[in-house]
Amino acid sequence: MSGNSIFIDTNIVLYLLSGNQTIADFLHEKTIFLSFITELELLGYKEISDEEVLKVENLLADSTIVDINSEIKKLVIELRKSNTIKLPDAIIAATSHYLNIPLMTSDTGFTKLIDLNILFYEK
Repeated sequence: MSGNSIFIDTNIVLYLLSGNQTIADFLHEKTIFLSFITELELLGYKEISDEEVLKVENLLADSTIVDINSEIKKLVIELRKSNTIKLPDAIIAATSHYLNIPLMTSDTGFTKLIDLNILFYEK
């Protein structure tokens, strides 16, 4: 992957969709990768409006959605055995690690994962 690639967590997408200019500026001209987990979390939100669905779908269309594969599954299992981490977060972390690109998040739970390249965003 190029140095211009970044894997973003669901919370970063939410900040971006809510108009956070700092994140928008940082992500400008970057190749954005998302987990299928983020796609499911965003579109599966019970109270999402039609307008919000359109915004999410436009962002998803401009991003690369990464599905799970056997290598990511192995990484998830390793993460879950060695850390206290929720399954969706483990899938996101493992996918970022698998792609070998930084994970941008504001979730402090990821900071305890020592083998992960984290770009922590503090709002």
